[in-house]
Amino acid sequence: MGRVEIGLWQLEVRAKKCVEALRKNGFDAGFYPHAESLRTRVLAECERAESIGFGGSLSIQDLGIFEALEGKGKRLLDHGRVPSEKKAETRLGQLTCDLFLTGTNAVTLDGCLVNLDMNGNRTNAMTFGPKKTVVVAGGQKVVSDVGEALRRIKSVAAPRNTKRLKLSTPCATSGFCEDCDSPQRICRVYSIIERKPPHSDITVLLCGEPMGL
Repeated sequence: MGRVEIGLWQLEVRAKKCVEALRKNGFDAGFYPHAESLRTRVLAECERAESIGFGGSLSIQDLGIFEALEGKGKRLLDHGRVPSEKKAETRLGQLTCDLFLTGTNAVTLDGCLVNLDMNGNRTNAMTFGPKKTVVVAGGQKVVSDVGEALRRIKSVAAPRNTKRLKLSTPCATSGFCEDCDSPQRICRVYSIIERKPPHSDITVLLCGEPMGL
């Protein structure tokens, strides 16, 4: 077994343990060894939805879900694909859509979803509003506990995301969190979901391959 295979083996065993914990915490959860099988599952969820919101997830983007649904007669709500004057309306629509698709910044081995948001639209839609929410994550986002999740967000996800979005924050230059006061700071809203909210339908799908940031 080579180094790549060993790395994928570790992602798989950790992700499968995480799936068990997520189910114990009330979530519907599943493991998919490859991105292609995960893509098939996500598209199957989309078949039953007329309106679909997208939470700005690179993992969902990499699966090509939006492109696969174009021309299918569905209402696709992606604030990253509309003009500035339509973004607020689109984000509001995501809160009441049939299906909300998003990633997660981290998921713990004991089954918690940990996220950071700039505006709160994604974290809000993950917990209440849409008829159904599907959360996807690559195996590299599985962490030991909430503390490690927050460290991963600050040291990995946030600096990379600000660079991707071309924001003027210190971490977009240095690559390190500097707990800034920048007007474009994305570290504003934190969410820790320890158990599935009783009135929300949330499915968490983990992949045995790295996905997203």
